[in-house]
Amino acid sequence: MLDPKKLEELAKQIADAVPPGVRNMAEGAESKVKQILQAQLSRLDVVTREEFDIQSQVLIRTREKLEALESRMAELEAQLETGKPKS
Repeated sequence: MLDPKKLEELAKQIADAVPPGVRNMAEGAESKVKQILQAQLSRLDVVTREEFDIQSQVLIRTREKLEALESRMAELEAQLETGKPKS
């Protein structure tokens, strides 16, 4: 989910943009705007920053392993071509 602080700030900005007369008529406009924003944003297909960072680290480790395997495979292929193991 999105950062609650940022969501609150956005809700406050929207509530502050509402003219004072209208704001006074609608009690709790800020919390209602926040609820609507949360509902709409939850429908979006997004991930949190934490989830993104975790997946980035997984990808980095996977790339490192792939590079190591490619290097090892190249060594083994070279050994097959020369006919003797590298020691």
